[in-house]
Amino acid sequence: MTTERNRWLSVYALLVYAFLFAPIVVLIIFSFNSARRGLVWQGFTTKWYPQLFSNDELIDALVVTLEVAVVAVLVSTILGSLLGLGLARLRFRGRGATETLLLVPMITPEIVMGLALLLFFLQLFDAHGSLLQLWVAHITFCISYVAIVVRARAASMNPQLEEAARDLGASAWGAFRYVTLPIILPAVIAGALLAFSLSFDDYVVTTFNSGVGSSTLPLYIYGKIKFGVTPEINAISTIIVAATALAILAAWRLGAFRGEGRAVVDEDAPPA
Repeated sequence: MTTERNRWLSVYALLVYAFLFAPIVVLIIFSFNSARRGLVWQGFTTKWYPQLFSNDELIDALVVTLEVAVVAVLVSTILGSLLGLGLARLRFRGRGATETLLLVPMITPEIVMGLALLLFFLQLFDAHGSLLQLWVAHITFCISYVAIVVRARAASMNPQLEEAARDLGASAWGAFRYVTLPIILPAVIAGALLAFSLSFDDYVVTTFNSGVGSSTLPLYIYGKIKFGVTPEINAISTIIVAATALAILAAWRLGAFRGEGRAVVDEDAPPA
């Protein structure tokens, strides 16, 4: 079997990556543009980055965004993990309908989801937008994503592992803590990261459910670009891209380090 690379396939992959990342590169470059407005390059400067920290509106929007995302991640990860684990293990009447309903928040258009949540809070609680309403709204659509990821991982888990732990004297909590949780932990972390990214950059659902004092960063950015894209918007976007890249790099290095550790253990282990 030949292992020679297909040059045309490599060229195609490079073109696809260039198409995807070219707008991000342009955004990063123009975050150092000295021009206040427009897309005409007038010189290099870094003054827009220090100005971000003196922009109280932007800082407040970022704090609200992080607060909503953290609460949504914590609650949706716990509830979604338990739901996914239950769907993978339990057999009950209506299980198929439950799994179908789990997909509804994922396939429903965001504008429908946002309007439905708005009417729900308005009719039952006469709420017109608040931080608590944002928390509940983001938790609602994040649970499904966490549950789907955890369910896929738990479905491939061998139930005999927990049974062996119970036979060796472990309690139900001990078997879950030392056997089940480590196995499904990668899926739990993946679901939490997915929930954080969805909550952090959500705009449509947040538009319907935000109120005074609960404006998030996507709402702030969209409100500003109505009057033109400024270097400050490019700068905060560049910082978000850089933070995301560093997080991905750290996760990749951590995974590589753990893989090397497992390889060393396997090599030193006595033959079976």
